Parts: sequence; C-alpha cells; structure tokens
Amino acid sequence: MRILSISAHPDDAELMVGGTLAKYKEQGHEVFMCVSCNGSQGHFVIPSAHLQCIRRREARQSAQVIGAECILLDLPDSGPWHTQEQRAIYTEVVREVKPDIILTHYPGDYMSDHVGASQNTWEASFWAAVPLYLTGGWSSAHNLMPTVYYWEPLGGHNFQPYYYVDISDQWEKKRDMLLCHQSQYTWLRDHDGIDYVEYMAVTAHFRGLQCGVKYAEAFRPVEAWGRTQAGRGLPE
Repeated sequence: MRILSISAHPDDAELMVGGTLAKYKEQGHEVFMCVSCNGSQGHFVIPSAHLQCIRRREARQSAQVIGAECILLDLPDSGPWHTQEQRAIYTEVVREVKPDIILTHYPGDYMSDHVGASQNTWEASFWAAVPLYLTGGWSSAHNLMPTVYYWEPLGGHNFQPYYYVDISDQWEKKRDMLLCHQSQYTWLRDHDGIDYVEYMAVTAHFRGLQCGVKYAEAFRPVEAWGRTQAGRGLPE
C-alpha cells in the first residue's frame, strides 16, 4: 500500500504516529510524510527565516530514519486555513501520492493549525478522486477515496481510541525520529521543562497498557460513507 501522513508541523507525525509509520515501512509499504507548515513560529529565540531552514532539514532527516519520502508544503505557521485555495493544495498532494491510507490530526485537536490541516486533508481525500475538480496541478485524479485515520491529539483529551497499533518493536525508531527535531526538543526541554521523548514514551506505554503490549499508538477511523472498510488498513 501507499501510506500518506499529513501533519501541520515538522515533528507532529513523529510525535503521534512515528512508530506506526516505521511499522508500515518495515512491512514493505511506501510511506510519504507531508508537512503543511514550515515551522517558522516554533521558537522564542531563533529568528523565523533561520528557523524555517532548520526545520526543513530536521523534517527530511526524520523521514530518512525510516526511509519515507518527505513532502514540504511550506505554508507559514498559523497558515492552514479552511479555504478553497488551500483545499486545492492538499488535493494535489493526495493526487500526486495516490495513497491507500491517510493518517492525520484529529479534528478536535488543541490548536488551529492542527484543525485546519485535518479539515483540509479530509476534504482533499474526497475531491482528489473527482476528475472534474480542477486544482491547477498536473496530477491525475486518484482512482479511489483513501481511508482516513485520525491520530490522537497530544494529551489524548476527548479522544476515545478505536484501533491500536503495537509499536513495541518500533519505539527506538520513533525516538530517533523525534530526536532529529533538535530545535524543538532542546527548546521545549530548556524553556518549558518538557522532554517530549519521555512524554511520548509515557503516552505510548499508557496506550500499550490498554491493549496489552509495551508501547502502542491510538487511532480513530473516519466513519463516513465510502470510507469504512470491512477490515482495517492499519499495520498488525
């Protein structure tokens, strides 16, 4: 299968589904990691122009850990909005990749970039398969509407898992992906006292306790006509 994650910022997908993406890749699937924003506002000290360059490099390095392809849309932070123009951008990504499965933010996430990326992704997953919907790009329409899974928001608030993926054997790769994002790791550790590798270890261990494994990541499927499968597309 072809697997596409669409996140708002560099490091979002790694935080919530890095283990699942690693597992997909280990099982022989093609993995694409699309990042909406350039991360230009993700620091209090590093200037935006320099920070964008750093975070692009970090995103590519993280994808390389698992052999995924990195796609950078380069929208500004606070940039994913629910507009026709942006829906066309996301639709073109889906048409270019032609995924079987899309992983993205939960619509009830805690900040607007995550919510905007989620909504644009959901709409694009439909319109990508409509040939008469024109985006101005060169990619042909997708031949199916991909199945979409939402990953849990940071902290898991108001999120009830439907599926779990055992990432016990992929935890080290997830950690390595997270540590590629040193601009965020060191800033959050030194400024806010948050070690987000430790934070995600606790989260993954808690989800693992719920499903009887050491570490797990949690998902909800989009429950809508044309998207519900008889089986599940997440890695076993």
